[in-house]
Amino acid sequence: MKKRALISVYDKTGILDFAKFLVSKGIEIISTGGTYKYLKENNIEVIEVSKITNFEEMLDGRVKTLHPNIHGGILALRDNEEHMKTLKERNIDAIDYVIVNLYPFFEKVKENLSFEEKIEFIDIGGPTMLRSAAKSFKDVLVISDVKDYEPVKEEMNKSNDVSYETRKKLAGKVFNLTSAYDAAISQFLLDEEFPEYLNISYKKIMEMRYGENSHQKAAYYTDNMLDGAMKDFKQLNGKELSYNNIRDMDLAWKVVSEFDEICCCAVKHSTPCGVALGNNVEEAYKKAYETDPVSIFGGIVAFNREVDEASAKLLNEIFLEIIIAPSFSSSALEILSKKKNIRLIECKNKTK
Repeated sequence: MKKRALISVYDKTGILDFAKFLVSKGIEIISTGGTYKYLKENNIEVIEVSKITNFEEMLDGRVKTLHPNIHGGILALRDNEEHMKTLKERNIDAIDYVIVNLYPFFEKVKENLSFEEKIEFIDIGGPTMLRSAAKSFKDVLVISDVKDYEPVKEEMNKSNDVSYETRKKLAGKVFNLTSAYDAAISQFLLDEEFPEYLNISYKKIMEMRYGENSHQKAAYYTDNMLDGAMKDFKQLNGKELSYNNIRDMDLAWKVVSEFDEICCCAVKHSTPCGVALGNNVEEAYKKAYETDPVSIFGGIVAFNREVDEASAKLLNEIFLEIIIAPSFSSSALEILSKKKNIRLIECKNKTK
């Protein structure tokens, strides 16, 4: 019997290539709404999900895949004779692959949208399909993260299948995602300081060089529902960050964010060793440096304005671990990037 994949994605990154790969393996694709249209427009053979359910989507797309012909095909245990007999009696084909990602509630809830508009970004069908597939991971391969397309392709090319260990890991990622997704929705709707159940949704941003000490492992997470001084920063240059780097960056950035005037803050070992205001970035840095020219060596320097060429030349005269600013001019970036290990951090969020 021909294998079948169900694809329904909001984030369409990499899906064309992955869908073509599945087709090349003789796998039949079924899909919903916008994903179906996207695949069809790109000449990928695909069956609309309504042809499987014999039921057109309704309520402005709120109900598309919530149907026994879909979930029966996902949840049936292949080694259970009664399950397979039931599928046959009801003319339901098994679904072997479920590729789904969710409406971007994490992002949309923070945008300037009405309450009703935000509610529409609560995904119902997506998490339901993912959870069904994850429960049936022995028989159904489930992918909820676009970063998993390539590893799955590599494994399928090697063995024409995916191992139990990989299936189990991907199923675990599903419940990790859906629990965070539900926690975010709960926080949004309850809006309570002390809810009955404390569910906080954090997302891993990066693996870190090490923890507080070099023998410790560490990773950096941010709250999906809250903004903070170090949310959404961008590293433009340099080696990986450590736990201590993040802690010092947070302190330095919070200090400069306190001022509307042009400000520079130097931090060493979680202690400010120079804070100064100036008429321009260069002047602010000179004053901060002169506060303690010894401690600033090997430290972190933050600005609340763009780093320009003149400032970059001065900064380049001493050894610094990290420079943080809302932006760097192209000439400043060119000067500072000559030191390959210095971390240049672009941080635009001024939330205190």
